Amino acid sequence: MATVPDLGALGRDRALRRQQRAENFPVALRLLPRRLRVNLVAVYDVARVIDDLGDRAAGDRTALLTEFGQDLERVWEGGRPEHPVLRALVPAVQACGLDREPFERLVQANLIDQRVHRYATYAELRGYCALSAEPIGRVVLAVFGISAAGIGAAGIGTAGVGAAGVGAAGVSDPAATEYSDRICTALQLIEHWQDVAEDRRAGRVYLPQEDLAAFGVAEAELDGTVVSPALRRLMLFQITRAAELLDSGAPLVGLLRGWARLAVAGYLAGGRAALDALRRAHGNVLAGPPLPRRRDLLHHLLHLLLHPPAPEPNSAAAPEFDSRAGKSRPYRSAVELGAVRAVARRKGGVMRGEGGWGL
Repeated sequence: MATVPDLGALGRDRALRRQQRAENFPVALRLLPRRLRVNLVAVYDVARVIDDLGDRAAGDRTALLTEFGQDLERVWEGGRPEHPVLRALVPAVQACGLDREPFERLVQANLIDQRVHRYATYAELRGYCALSAEPIGRVVLAVFGISAAGIGAAGIGTAGVGAAGVGAAGVSDPAATEYSDRICTALQLIEHWQDVAEDRRAGRVYLPQEDLAAFGVAEAELDGTVVSPALRRLMLFQITRAAELLDSGAPLVGLLRGWARLAVAGYLAGGRAALDALRRAHGNVLAGPPLPRRRDLLHHLLHLLLHPPAPEPNSAAAPEFDSRAGKSRPYRSAVELGAVRAVARRKGGVMRGEGGWGL
């Protein structure tokens, strides 16, 4: 069975930070009905174990990831998985008709992490995010009953949750998937820019080599505590690029209704609050990750729910999808405003977008 062995000092530090992020589980998701929350937590737990095996485990991480990937196959092949998080995933797969492909891509991304520590171009980094970030968003959409061809439409239990639960599995919306991919990649990039110093200590540099060269920044600068003007300009460039990508996926909020809209708006609001923190730091990421402010999160959440961005012209989007009724029909429910008020009364922040939507 794939396990996470004892951690070294760096691993313990990263584990503590991940625990803190888990405690800041997106507040919007805490407000979801239990039937939804349980399935999402099952998905997140699997993604976290994959990430931990690739990032924290002592010993042969490639072997551990490969072993976990083999255990993952049992979820869909009718066997009994050995790892507890995979056994907990089985009911979610059965209820929502989740496909195995997104989870396999997460394993593949972490296998890549074992041998690739630099990316020559931004395009290469985006390609990596297609494996490490996009799958999470697609699985989340599938939990809400929305999928694209080849993602979430197959698997066991394809009848979905239905009107008594969340939605109808297998509802295909390519536009929603495209928006989701943009959001998840942007959140992954934001996390990379928050963790520049930490990643450098772990031997990884996600800043594209072409951008380091273009701005005249040497990797050695990432080891220091003083941000040079060139590094500051580079980080502000990356922050702006991530913000533009995140905004380009924001119309997804306008395609959804009910709990799905609330959840996605929460993810987006968290990303925007994290970007605000990076801007306030003026690109200084060497002193530690700039922390988002709760009031910024609430501001962005309210704005997204009350004024959802319009879909792009000529979008292939289907009519607005009501995740509670399992069908498309436009309406505005008091659940959204009530949830926002509840968010305002709760303590907590935003979990930085590790590995996609809120991981």
